[in-house]
Amino acid sequence: MGSGMKEASVRLREDADAVLPSPERDHQQVLSSLLSGALAGALAKTAVAPLDRTKIIFQVSSKRFSAKEAFRLLYFTYLNEGFFSLWRGNSATMVRVVPYAAIQFSAHEEYKRVLGRYYGFRGEALPPWPRLLAGALAGTTAASLTYPLDLVRARMAVTPKEMYSNIFHVFARISREEGLKTLYHGFTPTVLGVIPYAGLSFFTYETLKSLHREYGGGRQPYPFERMIFGACAGLLGQSASYPLDVVRRRMQTAGVTGHTHGSILSTLRAIVREEGAVRGLYKGLSMNWLKGPIAVGISFTTFDLMQILLRHLRS
Repeated sequence: MGSGMKEASVRLREDADAVLPSPERDHQQVLSSLLSGALAGALAKTAVAPLDRTKIIFQVSSKRFSAKEAFRLLYFTYLNEGFFSLWRGNSATMVRVVPYAAIQFSAHEEYKRVLGRYYGFRGEALPPWPRLLAGALAGTTAASLTYPLDLVRARMAVTPKEMYSNIFHVFARISREEGLKTLYHGFTPTVLGVIPYAGLSFFTYETLKSLHREYGGGRQPYPFERMIFGACAGLLGQSASYPLDVVRRRMQTAGVTGHTHGSILSTLRAIVREEGAVRGLYKGLSMNWLKGPIAVGISFTTFDLMQILLRHLRS
């Protein structure tokens, strides 16, 4: 009985989509991906914002990282500045993350369709290399279009609230005191980091869903299973790209932390010289292993569930 209703629902959805002209259907799919991606990014980043802020503070300083020191920083921030100070910079994060996630998820769906047509596969059944390429291209597209907002968010996370009153104040001061080109300082390591991060994240998540379909009798994953798939994706993606994340944060905040503006190589050498290769380039990685899987799990799960909901509403 349940399977019959499910098949009827699928047929109804396919019939409803078939009635729509192709351009209108494509337009709806893009809007659906943008909306789902925006909500996914907002929920995921808000959930881990205090941990993210703490990680950035350690990344851009010479302090030695440990879980004890990280939680001590969280505790003293709460005592001295109040509970909501743990989310300082989250407004700038939302301004960046909402368009970033919307663009990334929507671009990923489009790249899957384009590569699927090219290779003669449906988007969700792409072979491994195109699956990896779709994720890398999606991340690169989103990072390129929203990078200045990422820099502003990093500046707000590591400075006292007296220095920058709001997002527009950050833009105004950087433009006046450091020049407009500073808004793209650290862009190269960002893109170099996004390629393995987004590529591996989407690849891992899509691969685990594909294996689930293959060995789970074709049933859809439960939400908690999607969370686990997303957590695995986040763990792999962030571990692979983490040293470049440290370099970009140091470059982004050089103007307010006393470090000199430099190239990727000079920043990399400075970190290794001052703090050592492992301690410097992987500082805060253990916190990323805590927050990254949570954030990516929430993000992928929210996107998928929103897509399913919107398809049901359309049909």
